[in-house]
Amino acid sequence: MKRTKLTALLLAALMVVGLFAACGNGNGGDTDAGDRFGDIFVEAGPVLARGPHGEEAFPADQLSLSDEDVERIRAGGYTAAICFHYAGSDWSRAQQMGLEYKFGYLGIEIVAITNADFSAEQQVTDIETVLALNPDIIVSIPVDPVATANAFQRAADQGVHIVFMDNVPDGMTAGVDYVSVVSADNAGNGVVAARIMGQALGGEGRIGVIYHDANFFVTNQRVAAFEETIRDEFPNIEIVDRGGFDDPNRVNEVADAMLTRVPDIDGIFANWDTPAEAVVASAIAAGRNDLVITTVDLGDNVARMIAERQMVAGLGAQLPFHQGVAEAILAAYALLGREAPAYVAVPAQPVFFANLLEAYELVYNTPAPAWLRELHEANR
Repeated sequence: MKRTKLTALLLAALMVVGLFAACGNGNGGDTDAGDRFGDIFVEAGPVLARGPHGEEAFPADQLSLSDEDVERIRAGGYTAAICFHYAGSDWSRAQQMGLEYKFGYLGIEIVAITNADFSAEQQVTDIETVLALNPDIIVSIPVDPVATANAFQRAADQGVHIVFMDNVPDGMTAGVDYVSVVSADNAGNGVVAARIMGQALGGEGRIGVIYHDANFFVTNQRVAAFEETIRDEFPNIEIVDRGGFDDPNRVNEVADAMLTRVPDIDGIFANWDTPAEAVVASAIAAGRNDLVITTVDLGDNVARMIAERQMVAGLGAQLPFHQGVAEAILAAYALLGREAPAYVAVPAQPVFFANLLEAYELVYNTPAPAWLRELHEANR
């Protein structure tokens, strides 16, 4: 029987992208980047992350639908809503693209896409508004697992099939209250970011960590894995300062304070790409263009910074397009009455100067844009 799988060929390529690009080092170009970060090379490893309740990860590329499954879904006239915590990031846009692609293929109409802008109160309102549309499916990422729990439970009690991105509300049980949760290998991405930091510093230095100070298990996993890898694999790198944020719009204050406390700090890890951008801005303001920064998530802005070989040495990337595809397939499982794995993950993807263009294509399921290819070539 012919089966449709979650872009299996692209996911299988994750293990070889770094090897394909490892010989792409060079120097010259029109900037003063020189050879900075040109020798960094980190391979992808096995999935390390566990689910929100300690579940072992089910590989996303093993989700599948038969031709008969697809025809049954297309005949159902089903609808779906997507409730984002924040819709203004490259990650959210790529998730939406993956969901739109797969829901479109399955004939499932998306009736609403909401943006809570990191406000739990707004997300509760969004869910109430969406429920009035009587969708069969909600795909969402809770802003706060406690404050939004009652709203999501009301959706479950109404009979909506809920698939979560990254996090789950308190008190809800997979297979009972929701279908499944899908995430990247956030622990693996933390390991990748640490190894890139270690290579960029030549195994020695003093670094800081800027973390998401919230009850959000995926961002917590990144930081824990980053710090553990630094301690275990780079004994001559010391974590000398830590700063937390609960509002992504105020990361610059945390970064400014860290650079004031430890003006000679060698590197900083930031929890995802948008906070990393704020760290870059703070470092420039402090005259610290030599700072080494690593993070998680390949947004366009940090992709540009990697191509420029200035402060961002590299990162661990999620595969948000593929996560969106997986979420749509899991929603189809629920509509078909099929049992779904409680926790599904896609592998971590190392991103650094040498493999930037190939990694971008994997992350977004589209070729790297011309501006990025031109910038990368100028700094080879």
